[in-house]
Amino acid sequence: MGRNLKEAMKMLEDSQRRTEEENGKKLIVEDIPGPLPGSGQDMVSILQLVQTLMHGEEEEEPQSARIQDIGEQGHMALLGHSLGAYISTLDKEKLRKLTTRILSDTTLWLCRIFRYENGCAYFHEEEREGLAKICRLAIHSRYEDFVVDGFNVLYKEKPVIYISAAARPGLGQYLCNQLGLPFPCLCRVPCNTMFGSQHQMDVAFLEKLIKEDVEAGRLPLVLVANAGTAAVGHTDKIGRLKELCEQYNIWLHVEGVNLATLALGYVSSSVLAATKCDSLTLTPGPWLGLPAVPHVTLYKHDDPALTLVAGLTSNKPSDKLRALPLWLSLQYLGLDGTVERIKHACQLSQRLQESLKKVNHIKVLVEDELSSPVVVFRFVQEASGTGPVFKAVPGPSLAPAAVGRERHSCDALNRWLGEQLKQLVPASGLTVMDLEAEGVCVRFSPLMTATVVGTRAEDVDQLVTCIQSKLPVLTCTLQLREEFKQEVEATAGLLYVDDPNWPGIGVVRYEHANDDKSSLKSDPEGEKIHAGLLKKLNELESDLTFKMGPEYKSMKSCIYIGMASDDIDVAELVETIAVTAREIEENSRLLENMTEVVRKGIQEAQLQLQKANEERLLEEGVLRQIPVVGSVLNWFSPVQASQKGRTFNLTAGSLESTEHTYVYKVQGTGVTPPPTPSGMRTKPRLPGQKPFKRSQRGSDAVSETSSVSHVEDLEKAEQLASGPEQSTLEAPGPEQAPGTCSPQKTGALPTGAQSLGADCPQVEEPESLR
Repeated sequence: MGRNLKEAMKMLEDSQRRTEEENGKKLIVEDIPGPLPGSGQDMVSILQLVQTLMHGEEEEEPQSARIQDIGEQGHMALLGHSLGAYISTLDKEKLRKLTTRILSDTTLWLCRIFRYENGCAYFHEEEREGLAKICRLAIHSRYEDFVVDGFNVLYKEKPVIYISAAARPGLGQYLCNQLGLPFPCLCRVPCNTMFGSQHQMDVAFLEKLIKEDVEAGRLPLVLVANAGTAAVGHTDKIGRLKELCEQYNIWLHVEGVNLATLALGYVSSSVLAATKCDSLTLTPGPWLGLPAVPHVTLYKHDDPALTLVAGLTSNKPSDKLRALPLWLSLQYLGLDGTVERIKHACQLSQRLQESLKKVNHIKVLVEDELSSPVVVFRFVQEASGTGPVFKAVPGPSLAPAAVGRERHSCDALNRWLGEQLKQLVPASGLTVMDLEAEGVCVRFSPLMTATVVGTRAEDVDQLVTCIQSKLPVLTCTLQLREEFKQEVEATAGLLYVDDPNWPGIGVVRYEHANDDKSSLKSDPEGEKIHAGLLKKLNELESDLTFKMGPEYKSMKSCIYIGMASDDIDVAELVETIAVTAREIEENSRLLENMTEVVRKGIQEAQLQLQKANEERLLEEGVLRQIPVVGSVLNWFSPVQASQKGRTFNLTAGSLESTEHTYVYKVQGTGVTPPPTPSGMRTKPRLPGQKPFKRSQRGSDAVSETSSVSHVEDLEKAEQLASGPEQSTLEAPGPEQAPGTCSPQKTGALPTGAQSLGADCPQVEEPESLR
């Protein structure tokens, strides 16, 4: 069975056979006339179909790598499911003995590994199912007549379940649905607002709520505490909560990722107090990298009849066989292997936390719990060492709207940082999350992802290096945002769009002549102008990124400017945007008016040509228009050619004579088209300098002499581009003697070199000038 399972997994994981499977995929699908094939298929074809369904439409999904990295312990867990199906066919007596042994061994191992002595275990597929069974057990324990009277007992004395406000979303609603209780039976305990962590349950406020419920005739039933919240990883004060629960006879249940640290040699006192609680839920599958392994709820209760009624124990062999995959995996890993995996994940988190404390502009949210396997951090901007600028509570100097705008701006930058780090270091297993109090943060939880993606200490060091490399981009972008806003507002024709969710310098919109500012309807002309502007800006090959898409569109058409990696000249950037957009608008209007101008010009040309033909007919006579007679008359008496050539000027839209063209060989008179616009009114840049870069004046890299030489190179390039006639030798003026150098051509001479003498090149005077 194990050999067949390995062969099947190898066929599913073999990525080199994709070409062969693409050829066989079509045959498999086309041969199926309906939901079920008419004739049976072999195992190879079926597994190929499974692989097609798994990877056929997922070319870039990261989940495919997880299946390939399950390792030998993953094969053991998968073998447990196949072996459990085989064991269920044994004799009832042998099956009972085998399932009892598997269940008792797994329960004993888990209780000893996680320091939960004399406990019972319930294995379940859904993580929240164990807590629902515990609540049902608590109801049967506190309400003695519940089996007989049912909901009537609950109606007389309503039960109350207390959960933290920092609990995972949907937990309270799930418990009420599973137990058939109304939502008023659920009480959300707020976290500390004045002292302590904002993610820890407020014990004093909880005691006040319990007293109020007791006075109102309600029954406090269950308290759900956290040993590592789902978001940040904070641990409640479980010791004080246990004392409070013993005082009011409340069942205490603990869950969270920090419970994995109970297997280590050193455990914090807050997490160690969880071993004294009434029940706790463990998730060994993600902790140990075991796929398809059930979750475990450990509990302490002396009445087996109540546990049987609550559903925590069962006499069915299939329910007991749920522990078989975990039983096989624990034996494969052993005690040392199990502890080593958890220890490795905690060391990775501590390594990242210690490294981030030395990085400026990075705030670590969980700083008081070094043993926590979760690290949550975010980017903040510090001002002269006074702390972060972005605060959740508005200060006296900032309006609430300004604080909210800064909060959204900082959230956008942190979201960009998280996405960049996920792409640069995929083995880190980072996730981007949005917290209510802090905002958008980046979470590193190696205990849940390290065994899946294979996180190592080198990956943590690479992650810190990438964070440090992205910090200059974030700080530079924040510094340029306000300057960009002021420059746009001071430039005519540009509108600054306040979009705090965009992680970049800012958003700008060009207001054309026909722009309806009061309407948000579609604007084809504006979209055309902004599309051309986006194309022109991207052709500049600068370090900035420019975007315009529906995913970023908040109003009509806008240009979104991305992050800035270096100090840029914002004034030049805004000027370039305004000038380019204005020229695009003028060119588009010229093209739109060209059709009308050409149409009128053609009509006028047709009238002039018709008039010229009539005049030629009157001048030559009718006989000359007859083909045979006209040829004879023209041979005996040729007509003096009086018809002149015509040229149609598109710019003026009129007919012009070609006489001056043929006489002077150059077009010296008439209407000439306007000069072509340059397109960019940018400042002259040094060779190799990218657009929008601030010129570093006084730097050591570029000396004064080299700067002058660069300027002279630019002037020579401009003279060559102006045409050959500008570079020809000009005749000396009346105030300049022949054979002397022109200061206008040679440029300004330095002091002390006004008289060149023999150093001035002698130019021979042409004979035409002599």
